Amino acid sequence: MSEIITGILALIVGTGIGYAIRMVLSKYAADSSEKQASQMVSDAKREAATVLKESKIQAKSDIIKAREKFEESVSSRRKELAKVEERIQSREQMLDRKVAMIDKKEDVLAKKLTDCETKSSELTKLREEVDKLIIRQQNRLQELASMSREDARKQILDTVEKEMQGEIGALIRRMQERARSTAESEANNIIAQAIQRFASSHSSEMMASSVALPSDDIKGRIIGREGRNIRALEAATGVNILIDDTPEAVVISGFDPVRREIAKLALESLIVDGRIHPARIEEVVESVQESMEETIRKVGEEAVYAAGIQDVAPELIRKLGRLKYRTSYTQNVLNHSLEVSQLMGIMAGELELDISIAKRVGLFHDIGKALDHEVEGGHAIIGADLLKRHGEDMVVVNAVAAHHEEVQAESLYAYLCSAADAISSSRVGARSETTDIYVKRLEKLESIANSFEGVHKSYAIQAGREVRLLVDPQNVDDNSAMVLARDVSKKIESELKYPGQIKIVVIRETRSIEYAK
Repeated sequence: MSEIITGILALIVGTGIGYAIRMVLSKYAADSSEKQASQMVSDAKREAATVLKESKIQAKSDIIKAREKFEESVSSRRKELAKVEERIQSREQMLDRKVAMIDKKEDVLAKKLTDCETKSSELTKLREEVDKLIIRQQNRLQELASMSREDARKQILDTVEKEMQGEIGALIRRMQERARSTAESEANNIIAQAIQRFASSHSSEMMASSVALPSDDIKGRIIGREGRNIRALEAATGVNILIDDTPEAVVISGFDPVRREIAKLALESLIVDGRIHPARIEEVVESVQESMEETIRKVGEEAVYAAGIQDVAPELIRKLGRLKYRTSYTQNVLNHSLEVSQLMGIMAGELELDISIAKRVGLFHDIGKALDHEVEGGHAIIGADLLKRHGEDMVVVNAVAAHHEEVQAESLYAYLCSAADAISSSRVGARSETTDIYVKRLEKLESIANSFEGVHKSYAIQAGREVRLLVDPQNVDDNSAMVLARDVSKKIESELKYPGQIKIVVIRETRSIEYAK
């Protein structure tokens, strides 16, 4: 029991000693923290004083720099103001001098106006005196001549009119001849310039009407058993295929150049493929037809682009493409149309006409040839109707219809088209007529014209497109001249073959000749 009490007392004593030690340690730690805080406060005060002092020094330095900049700015502004003041003073001096000059000029003008008014009043007085003198002289003349003023004027005018009638007629005739020669010279100049500026190839393009074969053995395969292959090909393409003794060649005949081209391409494809039977023939022809339509469309688009025109209906583009497979005396019609378009554009530019309309007329002038085997009538009228249906301008429609004088021309574009058409088709080399045939045809035209009674002379001009007949006015009157032109045209139609049309012109004139001796 005493041991327990002794342990408890020892525990109490230990606890008290521990508490006393903790209290002593706590007081010591508090005193140390207080000293550190005090030291930190004093250090902060010293740093704040240092920062404040440095800030004051920096602020004074910034103030000094700002003051220097301000003084520099004020100085530069003062210099600029001084320069402005100098310029203003110089301008004021110039204005003062100008004002002084204006004042002097006003004084001079005032003096001149005064002089003019004085002279005007003097002239008015002189005019009045002259009028009075004229009236007195007229009255005196009337008294001496026993004629009134109106009678004398009428007599003088009658005399002058009689004397001037002959001179006026001669003057009118000279002016007409001068205008005619000037117009002809100018027209020749324009045509010459157009030909020089447009240099086009004259090579003729023949449409192929035969297909080359790798060997004669292939002819039997083309004909087929009992002719079934050739009949299927003819039925599918609408052409005639002639297989004769010509070595390694098959001739294709057909009035439609597009069909003929389709048959040629289909036959070439079949020969390369080697499979020739009715089913395959129909398949190949159908494929070629589809590709042919696309080819025709692309050719038409290229022609429109080459001519430099826009807003063309798709159907017209396809018809232009068909002209690639159309020839006129071996001259490719599409190339001919492009050449006419370019020539018309050049001549229209010289005449200050609308170049785009001229090119449009030239490109479309033979578009009727794409349909002339399907529609009755001349290609000019057929083409004009086609253009009208597709909304082309009436100026273009009329020019196309009138370029062969089948209708009345309503604008200069028709005459330009006729001229460009003649230039393109009549130049040597443009068509496959030899020089000898060309010369013989001209000689034949003149001999036909000279065979009629009353014809004094005849001339084949415009590359054989026009024949002019000079007739005896005593034997051929106006009515007979019309009959003569028709008879000559009928005889030419019956005896000659020629491209295009030939114009017959009968010239009947009366000349009065007198010699002054």
